[in-house]
Amino acid sequence: MKIEGRNAVLEAVKSGKTIDRVMVRNGMRDEASRSLTSAIKSAGIKVHFVDKITIDNESVTGKHQGFIAFVTDYRYAEIEDIIKNPKSGSPFIVVLDGVEDPHNLGSVIRVCECAGADGLIIGKHRSAAVTETVMRISEGSANHLKIARVGNINAAVEFLKKNGVWVYAVELGGEDIYKTDLTGPLALVIGGEDTGVNRLTLEKCDKTVTIPMMGKVNSLNASVAAGVAVFEGVRQRR
Repeated sequence: MKIEGRNAVLEAVKSGKTIDRVMVRNGMRDEASRSLTSAIKSAGIKVHFVDKITIDNESVTGKHQGFIAFVTDYRYAEIEDIIKNPKSGSPFIVVLDGVEDPHNLGSVIRVCECAGADGLIIGKHRSAAVTETVMRISEGSANHLKIARVGNINAAVEFLKKNGVWVYAVELGGEDIYKTDLTGPLALVIGGEDTGVNRLTLEKCDKTVTIPMMGKVNSLNASVAAGVAVFEGVRQRR
C-alpha cells in the first residue's frame, strides 16, 4: 500500500507503522518538507530521492505533495480488540453499514479518531476498504484507529449486544438524537450513501435515533451524519 501526502506520511511514521521506504521528490527546501524528511530518517526509514516525473508516475492519488510511503497492507483489528480496554471507561464504537464511497470512509475514520472513538467496524461486502485514497482522505487517522472488517454486519451487531454494548442506528424516523442518552457502552450504526441502514440491521439495533432536519432536504451525507452523531456522543460523555 502507498500512503501519500505530508500529513498522512507523518502520521504513519508517528504511529510506528511498518514502512519499507519513503519516496521524496528532489529539491523541496521548505521547512515542512525538511522537517518531515528529518523525521523519516530519524525513524530509521529508507529515503529515496527522485525527480518529479518519477514520483508523479508512482502516485495513485495525484496528491502526493512530494512524499509517498510504501507500507505493508493495512492490518485490520478484530472486534474483540475494539471493545476491550475502552478509552473512556465504556466502549464508544461506530459501525458503517454499506458505505461504499472511499471519500466518505476516509472522512468517517478521521471523525472517529478525532472524537477518541474506540474503533470502527466496516463490512467486507458493499463497503469501501482502507486503501491509499482512504488513507489520504483520513489524513493518516487510519493509522491511529482500530478498524475491524467483518463478513456480516448483522452478526457484528449481535456480538456487540451480547457483550453489553447498546447499538443505535442513526436513521430517519427515530428518537431525537439530542434527547437520547448516548452515554455508556454504545455503538452508532451509520448507513450507506443511498440506502441508509439495512432493514435487517435496523431490526437488530436496540434503538433508532434521528438527527433533526430543518431544511427541505431530509438526509445528510454519511460522513456528515457520522460527525454530527459521534460528536453529540462526545458532548454527552464528557
